[in-house]
Amino acid sequence: MINAGAIAVTALVPAADAGARFARIRDCLSAFAGRRLGFDEYVYRSEVATGHRNRALAHLMRAAGSLRGDPVEAVETYFRQCAVLATVTDLAVMAATLANGGVNPMTGVAVVPEPVAVQVLSVMATCGMYDAAGEWMLRVGLPAKSGVSGGLVAASPARFGLGVHSPPLDASGNPVRGVAALRELSGRLGLHLMHNAAPGAATVTAATTAGQARSDRPRTPNDNAVLQRHGDRIALVAAQGALDFTAAERVLYALGQSTPAVPGWVVLDLERVTAVDATAGAMLERALALLAERGHDVGVTGTFLKAGSWRRAATRDLALARAEDALLASAAAG
Repeated sequence: MINAGAIAVTALVPAADAGARFARIRDCLSAFAGRRLGFDEYVYRSEVATGHRNRALAHLMRAAGSLRGDPVEAVETYFRQCAVLATVTDLAVMAATLANGGVNPMTGVAVVPEPVAVQVLSVMATCGMYDAAGEWMLRVGLPAKSGVSGGLVAASPARFGLGVHSPPLDASGNPVRGVAALRELSGRLGLHLMHNAAPGAATVTAATTAGQARSDRPRTPNDNAVLQRHGDRIALVAAQGALDFTAAERVLYALGQSTPAVPGWVVLDLERVTAVDATAGAMLERALALLAERGHDVGVTGTFLKAGSWRRAATRDLALARAEDALLASAAAG
């Protein structure tokens, strides 16, 4: 994220020639911004006329073996990419695309794969603000990248992207007022990645047994007495929202606390779950498979989990009713 690295990366972009290489870079930047970006011929000519240090860096890297191809061509393409025109809104959308796992939130286009977005944000967090990167992460706490034009982008993964612009630079090469503005925003709004944010809605909305939570199916007084007496053999756990590793761990803990010690029935209600990532899905599927192996009859609502050694139900009430019917049948047979 300094000139030498940018020149080296530019030279790594696969293309038939310098023109095709710049076109590919411009297309990628445009996809990040969500619109076709322009080009400033005056800025490009200025770079060509004054960029002797960048040419020297390219030749030194070529001599050291760290730059592939022709150093003159690499620097020429680098000068062109430095002259791509972007607005502050473009910067914000670019940052938001990185924060959104590489998917542009305005166009829905997957610009880069999610692992690439993670890598880019990680490098931004460690060295995107030149020699002030440590101070920035301490005071502001967001992956960011500044440029000599006075532009600055910052991203909060899965939350937002920010773009600011103010040409005067500090000794580190970062925009003075841009840094001050984002430091103020981070402090006022609690944007620091390490900030202990207020908890959102609870993941687990129910962790109980049929002794306390029943289906709406009509029962005889005798059946109600049996369910009241043996209702702890039916466990009910319900969740809501998006499930990631941390949320799935909460669900698994609730299952462990509610599941009967002897083989019984377990209902996992995921009707109000909005998303399940791959890690959370694997955790839940493995846990349900283990419950089934231990002799529990497992019912699941919702459509996020793969088919397994458990039964699906359209609603929580149907899943509970089926478990109650099985418990009553077992009690009558016993």
